Amino acid sequence: MPDGRPQDRSSAVARSLSVVGERWALLIIREALYGVTRFETFRVNLGIAPDVLGARLATFVEHGIMTREAYRQPGRRTYSEYLLTETGRDLQLVVGALQQWGDAHMPRPEGPSVGRRSRITGERVRVGFVDGGHEVAQDDIDVVPVGKRILYLTWLQWAPEPAVNERR
Repeated sequence: MPDGRPQDRSSAVARSLSVVGERWALLIIREALYGVTRFETFRVNLGIAPDVLGARLATFVEHGIMTREAYRQPGRRTYSEYLLTETGRDLQLVVGALQQWGDAHMPRPEGPSVGRRSRITGERVRVGFVDGGHEVAQDDIDVVPVGKRILYLTWLQWAPEPAVNERR
């Protein structure tokens, strides 16, 4: 039975969305990037149902985005905390790009909720395409297919356009 996940396994975007494309997933990652590690804190901060949160965290652990580690406060039972792995921390680019896009195209009246600065220089940073240390404008980016997609896209480029029935 289909699980609603993208089936195009050749696409890096489809494969990535099969793990981080579920509802709440990137908000959980955002909270983890802010330093949240405990189940209850994720639940309260996001207002997410415990079963949904548990399922998302299990998926992240399964795919190496987070590790699950036990902790215990004196006199209390053992709990789990969820720590981002290097793979999980790499999602900071994705979350940063979404925040940057949201601030530009769906801004809050009071302005951005977060900003990013270099730890080294203190200067504001943004997500962008970089070539040799220089940012490249989006209009100057070509998406270059590799592997089998080259033949398909070349065929599409040269295939005749289908006839369109015009209404009179």
